[in-house]
Amino acid sequence: MTQPRLSILDQSPVGEGFSAADALEAGIRTARAAERLGYHRYWVAEHHASPGFAGAAPEILASVLLARTDRIRIGTGGVLLPRYPAEKVAEVFATLATLFPGRVDMGIGRAGGPADRFPEQLAELLSLLGMSVTAPGTRTVTARPELPPPLWLLGGGTGSAQLAGLLGCGFAFAHFLDPRPAETALDSYRSGYERARGHRAPGGVLAVRAVTADTSERAEELVQAMLLWRARKDLGLDLPIPSAQAVRDHAWTPEERQRASVRRSSVVSGTPVQVRDRLVVLAKEHGVDELMVNTLTCDSGDRLRSYELLAEAFGLDGDGRGGA
Repeated sequence: MTQPRLSILDQSPVGEGFSAADALEAGIRTARAAERLGYHRYWVAEHHASPGFAGAAPEILASVLLARTDRIRIGTGGVLLPRYPAEKVAEVFATLATLFPGRVDMGIGRAGGPADRFPEQLAELLSLLGMSVTAPGTRTVTARPELPPPLWLLGGGTGSAQLAGLLGCGFAFAHFLDPRPAETALDSYRSGYERARGHRAPGGVLAVRAVTADTSERAEELVQAMLLWRARKDLGLDLPIPSAQAVRDHAWTPEERQRASVRRSSVVSGTPVQVRDRLVVLAKEHGVDELMVNTLTCDSGDRLRSYELLAEAFGLDGDGRGGA
């Protein structure tokens, strides 16, 4: 069976005892390693006012990563369009696509502000970049790139999925937020795409939270740290990612255990082979041809090691795809 492409979603996690600067520097090292290991693309996320995430300006971080790598596709996962004027976002991506033609992914999300104007903003963004039919007199960006960056919509439900299908663009589903709507959302995306374009839709991307390690015991320690962080966040306590030692010393409350139990199903963990096999099954079940792995650890070295082991288990080549 042909394996899906493998990519990385970096949320710039801040570990307990580390700084935001440490997290951003770790992202640069991880992106360079991802290119060497054969991952297909590397996206950086946008979060605000969160002690656990340092990536508040993904377009700026993407520009740094593009300059520090040579081949791997770099994108935003994603810019939260309701927070910004569409013209500003268009100018940013036009600049990136002009400087790094053929390597930029324009990932856009609808969170972060009032979403009622999101379709209108999106249409304006595409028009400014010359990626849709424009009326006479429509403004364009100052330096329209010869090769506009492909648009990807990100979502955890059917709203963005339907819109992505109608626009005929890429769609990435956030499985790590809540796996339950995945099948419905992806079906909605594909049916809309086929109606709009008149041919079969691409599979789409499934963004999955996963972690592995050199031993199954270490992998379990890392997943417990992720689950404690997520349980606390669900309960209104937003903190950096705890260390394995902090989790060992922690007295779990019943509420934390309940939330961790709910979240456990959205995390893939175990040995490298176990994680690979489960990810391949998820890709097949959801009909996607690409998986975007998201790993949160306190120490960036554990995160990088997880990506190294996963690349080895998949047998990645330069295209981010392993053997059959």
